Amino acid sequence: MAENVVMLILNQENVQLVDPHFRMGIITADPDDNKFVDCAFAAGADYLVSEDSHFQVLHDTPFPQLNLVTLDEFLATRLIQEQ
Repeated sequence: MAENVVMLILNQENVQLVDPHFRMGIITADPDDNKFVDCAFAAGADYLVSEDSHFQVLHDTPFPQLNLVTLDEFLATRLIQEQ
């Protein structure tokens, strides 16, 4: 069952499977969160969307340059782009 869910997600046109080759370890407060930063960087993501306060360190980190936004900010940006 879980395999079917993963395949459904991977088959979406806006999903890219990424195997990050970098383990930057930027988030020290919750190291488990680093996998999301690593994947966003490896995928060249336009945004990293999170409400988790541990990700705030990205605002003060010059590299990698990732656009950290809240869900509301992301949705507002998407609405502007669609107009």
